[in-house]
Amino acid sequence: MQTPPTDPSVRRGRVLIVDDDPIVAASLRRLLASEHEVLTASDGRDALRVLAADSDFDVILCDVSMDGMSGLDLYRHLAAERPGIVERITFLTGGVFTAEAQEFLDRLPNERLEKPIALAALRQFVRARVTATAR
Repeated sequence: MQTPPTDPSVRRGRVLIVDDDPIVAASLRRLLASEHEVLTASDGRDALRVLAADSDFDVILCDVSMDGMSGLDLYRHLAAERPGIVERITFLTGGVFTAEAQEFLDRLPNERLEKPIALAALRQFVRARVTATAR
């Protein structure tokens, strides 16, 4: 029996979720793991450790406000040290952050998703990003 050709629009991607709320991180991982390889990091510093070992992610879903190293601090660090990675970051926001954070986010071209996230919309967003990523 012949295997049907693989549809490139459903390519299995790699996703890194950076969120200091373990329930949110686990929920997002469960949601996306059936279609993609998903790793999680508990804050910006943990994400740096993950990315130092392996930066081959199609999408990095990163919470803005986290204890320890925030998503914005992670972005700044990566922009200075590994600028090719920052374009893969999509910020997750609960809508509550400082005026400085709002101004910073407004200057960035990166996409932003508001929490709570519609699960079907998140799946579709990640699929589209994975499809658009050339590896």
